[in-house]
Parts: sequence; C-alpha cells; structure tokens
Amino acid sequence: MVSVVRETERKYTAPTGRELPEIPDLTGVAGVAAVHDEGVRTLDARYFDTADLRLAADGVTLRHRTGPGEHGWQLKLPVEPDVREEIRSDEAGEDPETPPAALVALTRSRTRDRPLRPVMRLTTTRAVHTLRDAAGAALAEVVRDAVSAERADDQGSARWSEIEVELAEGSGTDLLDAVGQALLAAGLHRADTPSKLRRALHETGLAPVPAALPDPGPPHTAGDAVLRYLRAQAAELVALDPAVRRGREDSVHRMRVASRRLRSALRTHRALLDRAATEPLVDELGWFAAELGLERDLEVLTARLRERVDTLPAELRPGPVLARLRAHERDRRRPARRAVLAALDSDRWLRLLADLDRLTARPPLLPAAHRPPHKPLRKAVTRDFDRLATRMDQVLRSPEGPERDGAAHAARKAAKRLRYAAETAQLAHGKTAARYARRVRRLQDLLGAHQDAVVTRAALRELAAEADAAGESSFAYGVLYGREERAAADTLAALPDAWRALRAHRRLT
Repeated sequence: MVSVVRETERKYTAPTGRELPEIPDLTGVAGVAAVHDEGVRTLDARYFDTADLRLAADGVTLRHRTGPGEHGWQLKLPVEPDVREEIRSDEAGEDPETPPAALVALTRSRTRDRPLRPVMRLTTTRAVHTLRDAAGAALAEVVRDAVSAERADDQGSARWSEIEVELAEGSGTDLLDAVGQALLAAGLHRADTPSKLRRALHETGLAPVPAALPDPGPPHTAGDAVLRYLRAQAAELVALDPAVRRGREDSVHRMRVASRRLRSALRTHRALLDRAATEPLVDELGWFAAELGLERDLEVLTARLRERVDTLPAELRPGPVLARLRAHERDRRRPARRAVLAALDSDRWLRLLADLDRLTARPPLLPAAHRPPHKPLRKAVTRDFDRLATRMDQVLRSPEGPERDGAAHAARKAAKRLRYAAETAQLAHGKTAARYARRVRRLQDLLGAHQDAVVTRAALRELAAEADAAGESSFAYGVLYGREERAAADTLAALPDAWRALRAHRRLT
C-alpha cells in the first residue's frame, strides 16, 4: 500500500560567503496570525539511484528516511515548479536497504530496470515553525535546516543550511509568495537547486544532468525542429508512466496522445529522417497506443453513457439500467487495466524508450533536415493537408451508413496528423502555425464527436441485447440509440461548413 502527499515548497539560502540568518518574524504576513515554535527534529535519509543518477537527472528522488513522523520509504515525483508528489510506502517491516517493489515500479521508465543503490546520506537538524491563522489552522511550515551530506562511496561530503517553506493543505501560492518576499527582504536568496539531494550531488562532485535545460531559442534547421518535438513527446511518455500505473485521471489519455504524436511526426517527416530507422519505431508506437487504447476508449465510452443516461426522464432510469451500465464498465475495465499494466511492465516498453533515446541522440537525418526550417515544415503541413482532403472527399461522397462512418473515422485520424504537423511547425512559424492547428482542431472535434456517437450506438445495441436476454426492458437503450443517431447526423451536417472554413486557410503561410 502507498499513500500520496502533494508538496508545494520553496527553498532559500544565504548569499555566498554569508551565514544563514534566523527566520524573520512572519506574523502579519498574508493572514499569518501566529508563528508556533514546534521544536527541533533530526532526520536521517539515504537516497537511492542508478549508477548514472537517472532519477536525479529527471528531478526524482527515492529515499528511506527515519525521524519523527518520517519513517519509511518515500518517492518524490515532479509535478510543476515548486510542486512535487511524495508517494510513501506504508508496508510494515520494510527493509531499509531494499526499495519496495511498489515504488521501484514507478521509477521503471526512468531507470530502465538498472539496479538502484545508495548514493547519498543526508542528516538534517530541523527547527520547525508553523504559521497559523486567527482560528489556529496551519497555513504553512517554515523550517531552518542544517544539512550534512555524505556520499555513499565516502568520496565526498558537504554541509550547508537553508530555509524551506512548505504550504499546508488548502493554502494558496499567494501565501508562498508573501512569505518568500519577507525572506528575500531579510537577505535570503531563492535556492539554486530544487532539492537537498541535487545540492548534495553538486557539492560532492556527483552533479547529474540538469532536470530542466535552458530555452534553446528558435530552431536553426528543419531537423532541429522535428527533433525537439520528438524529444518533448518522448519525455512525456517517460514522465507519465508513474501516473498511468497509479490510475491517475487523464494520464492514459495524455500518454496515448504523446505516443500518437511521436508516431505521426515520424511518418509526416519522412523527408527529413531515414525511414529504415524510423519505421520500426512507427510500428512499436502503434502497438503501444493500441495497448493504451482499450482503457482510454472505455473511459470515453463510460463517461458518454453515464452522461446520456442522466438525461433520461426518471421513469426511464430504473435500477436495472444503471446497474447494467455499471456492470458493463466493470467487466471491461479489469482486462483494459491489465493490458496497460502488462505493457508498462514488459521489456518491449523499455526497448521502445531506449530506441527513442537512440533516435533522438543520434538522429538519422537526411539532407533536407539540414535546411532552414520554414519551408520543409510548411511542405510537411501541405502534404498532410492533401491527405486529409482525400479523406474528407470520401466522407462527403459516401452514402449514409457504415461506409461513411469508416470514412469519417479515417478523416479524423488524418486531421490529427495534420494538427500534429502544425504543432511541430509552431517551433518555426510561431502564432501562424498555432492558429492553423486550432482550425484543424475544430474539424477534428466534429469528426471525433461523430465517432463517439458511432461507438456509443454499438455499445447501446450490446446493452439492449443483454437486457433482453435477462428479461429486462430495453426501451431506454432504444431511446438513447435514437439520440445518438441524431447526434451523428448533426455532426455530419456541420462537416461541409467546417471543411470549407479549413480549406480557405489550407496553406501555412
């Protein structure tokens, strides 16, 4: 079992060559009515990482910590600047030398199954102060830490002091800003490193690659632009792995989108990248998106069915309808979840990540990739527009029924590919490409709404058949089916105007 705590915190240090001052009086700052001295605690933490510090390089920490209220294993994952999720293992009798499997699994996309070993020990003497409002509720914790760091290989040590401000649950960042201003006014500086471990690694000569690289500016070549896009989506896959394993909301959807963006970019930019190197990756990304698709498609279908059932008159929503809907979801969710977890636990997933690393580190660039980016990226958008035009022509010419439904689904996939091409072009074409992508998104959304109606009708037929077999009334499913038919017809009726609007801006200029 694990528990999760979200931390929002900032660290402050003294200017170089000066001693850390005491915490200033923060009474009256942003609703702080009182500052309570909670005493001094001693914390002892051993940090684990791979030999090449893969976790630290990505802003992740895995540690075993002892001290008042802090005993056990903790994994910290970055969420956004100043915010991390701390995942704690709650298993009794855990070995302090062996990270628990539940936490190790959450590091797999980063460690690639490399062994985890101790890299650093930090001993912290912590003076704790709690900021409270007039009602006595905790607003934040401000601590003054004296830190001693020792490398696990005994090849380096460091000492420093810092002040850390962590918001209590329910407090907003306005309080963090106000307290920060008071600390800056007292002569402190924001810390250069976001965690104690990263500072310890740096000061003892084990500094990893920075977790956040500086903005490189506009791309100089077409290949540079495409590689930046590929690297960003590959990093998204890695970062989302723990969230998908934990079943976090929308994580499967975001991971599936990242895999599709990668696959689409590799196919769209075949003039820039050697197909002999990219085609195997295209196939593997297709496999991975399909494995995620079972769960994601079920999420979309379930949400739509629940929404539709809620719109029924009360007399058409008897117990059997809701119970059958819940059973329909439950019976399909288990195999869908198993498929996702099996994919993430497979060697095939790690090979895919390794292949993406190799591709972006040593890209198989063709001569066109070395040209300035504007024209090659514009040509890629034009080619994908022409592909979409062919698909849309098939939609508008097809007779009503399965043939047109299939053509609309193919057009939706072509629209996604065009939108992703416009996203890549944004690196060179800026706001022009962003506007283009938004126009494509409007058409894609219509095609997506049509596909959702098609899938929902199929599910309603299945639910109605199950209800009939059980001797239940299937009338409600028929009512919903009719509404989905109308929804599909409405989206198809809106397609010609949406398509004409996009065709009027077919060129990225």
